[in-house]
Amino acid sequence: MQNLLLKLKKSNKASELAKILLRNALQISTAESCTGGLLSSRLTDMAGSSAYIKANFVTYSNEAKQRFLNVSEETLKTYGAVSAECAREMAEGLIKLTGSDVVLCTTGVAGPSSSENKPVGLIYIACGYNGNITVKEFRLNPKYNRKNMKYMFSETALSFALEILNQ
Repeated sequence: MQNLLLKLKKSNKASELAKILLRNALQISTAESCTGGLLSSRLTDMAGSSAYIKANFVTYSNEAKQRFLNVSEETLKTYGAVSAECAREMAEGLIKLTGSDVVLCTTGVAGPSSSENKPVGLIYIACGYNGNITVKEFRLNPKYNRKNMKYMFSETALSFALEILNQ
């Protein structure tokens, strides 16, 4: 597992994404739950990131998801914060709030224990671009410790955004 993480840390998906955003004069905003700001941190690691980052939010609590991103109480009660429905509403709210060209949202279970009766390693990522919001479920190895799980979640989110922007 350590070798995998070392290999991943050498890949620079944030840099790849930054190049696409800059080349196409696009601005991105993020709303994170399970990644706790790590996605934002990775996107701002490049000098000049203010040219492509519009706003980043850590909406860890359900209250924050509702207050800032307009995730409905009904969605949270019915499906939970860790759900495709919540991820989609996070993206919809973020688009309305920021007017960004690209939005990237994460919600999942980093562990070490399950949450909402959902397994460790489960993440939903929503990416909004070109008027479409795409939500995808990913299941990562639940044996990662919390810190590595958050890193893997951020890596997965960056890969997903690259996939959407390269379509």
